[in-house]
Amino acid sequence: MRTLFHFPLSPASRTVRLVLAEKRLPFEAIIERAWEHRPEFLAMNPAGDVPVLVEDNGLIVPDSYVICEYLEEAYSDTPLLGRTLAERVEVRRVMAWFDTLFAREVSGRFIDERVMKRLSGRGNPNGTALREAYAAMRPLMKYVNDLAENRNWLAGNFLSLADFTAAGHLSCLDFIGDIDWSKVPAVRDWYARMKSRPCFRPLLADRVSGITPPEYYTNLDF
Repeated sequence: MRTLFHFPLSPASRTVRLVLAEKRLPFEAIIERAWEHRPEFLAMNPAGDVPVLVEDNGLIVPDSYVICEYLEEAYSDTPLLGRTLAERVEVRRVMAWFDTLFAREVSGRFIDERVMKRLSGRGNPNGTALREAYAAMRPLMKYVNDLAENRNWLAGNFLSLADFTAAGHLSCLDFIGDIDWSKVPAVRDWYARMKSRPCFRPLLADRVSGITPPEYYTNLDF
């Protein structure tokens, strides 16, 4: 069986878990604590980060973006990238926006301060870093709300890799209780639809030692 090395509160890992499940591709999920720098893991992915997918035939596919592109090419029965060139450009643009700007300014900061520092023994959260993340979050979440308000899905009228990428980031923030959903009602409605999909169930069952998600985390309708 294919294997996915992942971490439960890694947005990139969650993206790939969702896409694999949406495409109905069975896999064994193995939690990898990338900060431990296991030689065996570094041999698979010299970048040292999760996720890493290993196929039955031994093919090693690192990086969430590369994995998603690979899955689209290898398992096209459930297409998630769009039909036209313009659609594919927009899907990739929204994916890149979340994985670069949103990750750098918001999700990456919150997860590092609230989760990774605790788990890797790097001390307490930095209050200044958290305040900066909250300040950056407001305009960026407004942009996501605009997308959700004006489209059926985030990259257009069809469910796409952009939605799963966004869900990977926002579900991590939801787990640690850092989203005020009342301020982004269109995103809340979109996220409720995502949470209701069967592929989302394993994410809602995730638990991380020492971190308790809010009660509404598992509620499909908030």
